[in-house]
Amino acid sequence: MSEAPTALPQRPSTAVPEISQVLELLEIAWERGRGTLSTAPLSAAQTRVLYIIEREPGINLGTLGSHLSAAAPSVTRLCDRLQAAGFLRRTPRPQDRREIQLELTDAGAAHLRDIRNRRGQALHQAMDRMTPDAQNALAIGLSALCDAVTEPSQPPGHQQTV
Repeated sequence: MSEAPTALPQRPSTAVPEISQVLELLEIAWERGRGTLSTAPLSAAQTRVLYIIEREPGINLGTLGSHLSAAAPSVTRLCDRLQAAGFLRRTPRPQDRREIQLELTDAGAAHLRDIRNRRGQALHQAMDRMTPDAQNALAIGLSALCDAVTEPSQPPGHQQTV
């Protein structure tokens, strides 16, 4: 007989409402700045594929599908479109020519740089209206949040051994 999973105890966080509000404001900013902040001519899903390939040059379709939690036909179609747009290159893996590896083209890398530059400019404009102390606190807090999001889930109070 299996036991029903128990929920992890919830610790109240005073920052959750503020973080939720920031996420909502970012959505509004991206929508308002659709022309300057968008990922066009690519969809958000296609852009996400480029980010993954940039982080893991030479990734194969299977591993990419795992990152996307997507079926092989969907991943193949995404890559077909990116290759047709000139942002992605597929080449045989040198160690096993039957396996295909994915790499960004110069145009793909330039597209990601352009997105980051445009979004960075918008963020700089907003952050320039903040005090240096507030900017520093934000940077520290966001860094800690990124670390927490990317770490494997652990029960509260669990110490990870290294």
